[in-house]
Parts: sequence; structure tokens; C-alpha cells
Amino acid sequence: MTRVVIDTNVVVSANLADETPPAAIFLLAVRRKLIQMCISPAVLAEYEEVLRRPRLNIAEEKVQTSLTLIRNAAHMVHPTTTLNISSHDSDNRFYECAEAAGADYIITGNTRHFLQQFENIRIVTPQQFLEIIAPQLAQEGNQ
Repeated sequence: MTRVVIDTNVVVSANLADETPPAAIFLLAVRRKLIQMCISPAVLAEYEEVLRRPRLNIAEEKVQTSLTLIRNAAHMVHPTTTLNISSHDSDNRFYECAEAAGADYIITGNTRHFLQQFENIRIVTPQQFLEIIAPQLAQEGNQ
């Protein structure tokens, strides 16, 4: 199973609009289809803080449901290394999580704040990721 770390902007986008690449990735993650979502306590805390921002106007029930789905489906890791790769310190938590999880991908809608690759971890947009796993999705659909 492909291990992924999903940036907060993808989780938020999935909660704001259905039928989008972020929503498709979120569904694959919480259904544990082809991908294993990996989180750390810091990543989960950021998801919660951002999803609850009043300006996003996401209903509390939807926030709770999303967080419960994530907690139940995601693999929790506890990074032991502090990284300082990004100029945006909060993005470093995603690198730390990905490294601790042995992730294959970091999926983000904001690639300008991330390297194209870190160690063996590719950084891709939601659309790029869906294009990468499309053959696997098609194969699974034919079974």
C-alpha cells in the first residue's frame, strides 16, 4: 500500500468541495483504498486547528466527522527528528511525519513551499497523485 502524508490544504479542500481531486484523495485515504494515510500528533493538531477556523465556515459536525475518519484510518507515527527544510515552519511537521512514516508521497496543493522530492519522498499535487495511481484504480475497478 502506498504511504502518503496529506497536507492540511488538501484536507481542507476536501471538506469544502466534493468531486475534486482533494476530495477523491481524502476518500481513498479514509477508506484505506490503495493508500495509507500517515499522520503525526502535530499534523493531526494542525488539521484540527485549521478545519475549525471560523472563516472557512465548515460545520462542526463535518469537522468532527472528518477528524474521526482520519483518526480511525490513518497510521499514527511519532517523529523523533526535527527538520528545518521549509521556510514555513509548519510545513516541516509534514516532512518529519513523512520521514518517520517511510512515506512515498507528500500530497499538497501548495508545492511552492515544498521541494519536489525529499529523500525518497515525492512531493506532488492532488491531481498529479491521482494520475500516478490511476492505473491501480483502474485495475481495482476491473476486479
